[in-house]
Amino acid sequence: MATQPASQQEFQPYVPSSESPRELSLRAVLLGCIFAVLFGAVTVYVGLRAGLTVAASIPIAVLSISVLRALGRASILENNIVQTTGNAGQSIASGVIFTLPALIFLGFDLEYIRIFILAMLGGCLGVLFMIPIRRQLIVEEHGNLTYPEGTACADVLIAGEKGGSFASRVFFGLGLGALYTLFQNENLLGAWPGSPHYEPKWLPGASLRCDATPEYMGVGYIIGARVSGVLFAGGVFSWFVLMPAIHFFGAHIATPVYPGTAPIADMSSGDLWSAYIRPMGAGAVAASGLITLLKTMPTIFGALKAGLATLGKKAALASGQRTDRDIPMPIVLLGSVLLVVMIFFFLEFKPVPGAQVGWLANFVAALLVVLFGFLFVTVSSRIVGLIGSSANPVSGMTIATLMATAAIFLVKGWTAPAFGALAISIGGVVCIAAANAGDTSQDLKTGFIVGATPWKQQFAVIIGVMVCVFSIGLTLNAMNRGLETFKPMEEPIPYNMSAPIPGVHVEQMHFAREHFLLTEPNNATKFDSGSQYVLLNAIGSPVLPNGKYLYNPATGKIEIQWQQGIGSAQAAAPQGRLMATVINGILTRKLPWGLVLLGVFLVIAVELLGVRSLSFAVGAYLSIGTTLAIFCGGVVRWIIDRAAARAGTDTESEVSPGSLYASGLIAAGGIMGLLGVALKLYEAATGHELRLWFSAGSAPYHLLYHSWISVVMFALLGFSLYYFARKPLNNK
Repeated sequence: MATQPASQQEFQPYVPSSESPRELSLRAVLLGCIFAVLFGAVTVYVGLRAGLTVAASIPIAVLSISVLRALGRASILENNIVQTTGNAGQSIASGVIFTLPALIFLGFDLEYIRIFILAMLGGCLGVLFMIPIRRQLIVEEHGNLTYPEGTACADVLIAGEKGGSFASRVFFGLGLGALYTLFQNENLLGAWPGSPHYEPKWLPGASLRCDATPEYMGVGYIIGARVSGVLFAGGVFSWFVLMPAIHFFGAHIATPVYPGTAPIADMSSGDLWSAYIRPMGAGAVAASGLITLLKTMPTIFGALKAGLATLGKKAALASGQRTDRDIPMPIVLLGSVLLVVMIFFFLEFKPVPGAQVGWLANFVAALLVVLFGFLFVTVSSRIVGLIGSSANPVSGMTIATLMATAAIFLVKGWTAPAFGALAISIGGVVCIAAANAGDTSQDLKTGFIVGATPWKQQFAVIIGVMVCVFSIGLTLNAMNRGLETFKPMEEPIPYNMSAPIPGVHVEQMHFAREHFLLTEPNNATKFDSGSQYVLLNAIGSPVLPNGKYLYNPATGKIEIQWQQGIGSAQAAAPQGRLMATVINGILTRKLPWGLVLLGVFLVIAVELLGVRSLSFAVGAYLSIGTTLAIFCGGVVRWIIDRAAARAGTDTESEVSPGSLYASGLIAAGGIMGLLGVALKLYEAATGHELRLWFSAGSAPYHLLYHSWISVVMFALLGFSLYYFARKPLNNK
């Protein structure tokens, strides 16, 4: 590991400031942009499904060393530019998926151009707001703020410069993970069930399932046994305690119990989870996020104090050496003002459709972005120096932003749904800025250790932001479209357009039958291919679950439920639903408060037990299929750590063989999963189902399509992780 001297004066970077090797080269920037696009898309896919993201700088650095070495001799500073540029994709994607999917849950469409602009503005603000405090955090507090991921990435780059090779372990993970996903993913070959499950007859309402994907196993391995175990504990509590209790006490009630829309006795475990566990989980995650934020208040005040002190210093304090040059302050100030003005004009002239709020509200929004943006950029940049990016409470900062914003709107009387969309836009920009500032700080710490030029890294991050936003928006919309379902309702509901159901409004009058494919093709004969439907949007209705529905004027009934891809079991987007819940709770004051408060007090009890409540709350919210698969990866990590402890060697780190292989599994699962989504989009666009070798009815299908096959194959994938984690790296 790279040593950290007690003071900055004693420290000497790997590349002295007197030397100027190749750094911001065209090939380094282009390769970094490729990684930014790739890891941005993978982070969107994995984050929407698992509710978690993992740092990408180390796998990018490993791959960069291998690729640039094949293209000819590369300097360590070139490889650093590649990982700096590429890591922007992961950080921007994290901020986007935590917030902007809330627009869907609020009843608005998720437009590509909105994702693109807000992500770009928030990402650039995060870089520019961080620059004035770079010297204080990275240089003057070098011995105090460790920036664990940044230091580990510097170790990888230095080892690669000396001839070490780590890339083979990542490529093994990519290859085997891609092969496994090809056969496992139901949108690809689907040779065996992707989610084996078991519903015990002796415990009605309970269900055990596992989304046996390589990305979940990789995430579990990287976050470790303790965190993954707490996540799974939350899932066990929801699926084996709360849901059976709801079924036990509610099965005798003949009428629906709000927020459910069907009698509890008729609800499956998935229905119970969707109707009752999700509101409880949202309250738990919100409470745990605020608790995490309160715990870091001393750090927040210290960060603000240090940041303000740094702003008061003159630029003349800089030494003038190559390794101490930031983007000039006049450019930083001018760029920041320009970005804030652009935010105002974008909100004013390109509002969310159906969410026009007026220039005053948009002006207030721009001011709030400046206030909360600089506040939480400063906080995020310092916190990651202490505890790392993975533990950075960005969700808590965003919840605080949304609560303060919604409270201001409530005082002003701005409570219409349009202001909920505006609040999400504010929270989205702030969250993206804070997430990118934290990762930028890690990258600048890496650069400080290896001897990089700060302004070149800052410029590289901005380039990465500009490029990755293209793939992030496309991936988000592709998942929403590719995973959506149009499901005929078992019992169509009569509906009178002249006397609408409370909480249901018309979104589009003419919706042609050709615009969608039924999830159940055998039921297609029920619907006239020439019918024109009316698109309805239900929000807080006592009759219909939240979502979109198709009403047939010819029959006078609601006949089809349009289930969005984001928010489904395959892409739960827990943080996005949480943000929507917070805004709805403050602006409309119409929430199932009993369930929300149950989640709040559950978190308080967990905190009193001395357990990290945020991990438990996220686990209680997510499907147990997700948390069990992640826990399996954590178990493999626990076995490896125990074996290392018995052998008297170091336990796993960010640059261990197992972590590198797990990174390959995550990337492979994300890439192949996106390929499956692309195939679904192709089928929806053309109306032709792709007939594959393992399609239903074929001999291989009947031979392999059993849950026990899925369990065996997932166990073999876990063994491969164990094998490659125990196999030493070739560092010579």
